[in-house]
Amino acid sequence: MKRIRLHFQVRKAFQGSSRGFTLIEVVVAIALLGGIALTLVSALSTVSLALITTDKLTTAESLIRSQLEFVKNQSYDDINNPPQYTTLPEIPNGYAIVITAERLDPNDDGTGNDDGIQKITITVKYNNEEVITVEDYKRQPVT
Repeated sequence: MKRIRLHFQVRKAFQGSSRGFTLIEVVVAIALLGGIALTLVSALSTVSLALITTDKLTTAESLIRSQLEFVKNQSYDDINNPPQYTTLPEIPNGYAIVITAERLDPNDDGTGNDDGIQKITITVKYNNEEVITVEDYKRQPVT
């Protein structure tokens, strides 16, 4: 079997006669690793906050769409002034829905006749902070 001869510097390192790292080299290496770790933690924190905000907006948008369809499927409210519509029966914890309806009567002749168009404003709040507001219109079905 052939014996492999190691290079002089490699042999010196294995024999224990190498000088090793200086204290300054170790401190610089630790500082570099600490800076990289701090940057990574900061980036993960920012991404986490962005995901939470996106999740909140996505949930609010879904609630707005569902509530708008729910209001449009309710019977037209031509008695109450202003009209009253109910909210969705099941809303996730922390969320609240506020619905306002306003009669639009371009031909108001003073008789209080309803022309059959209402502006519906739906606001979704999360922990009493407004997340999103949408306005749409509801028309009285023609009979």
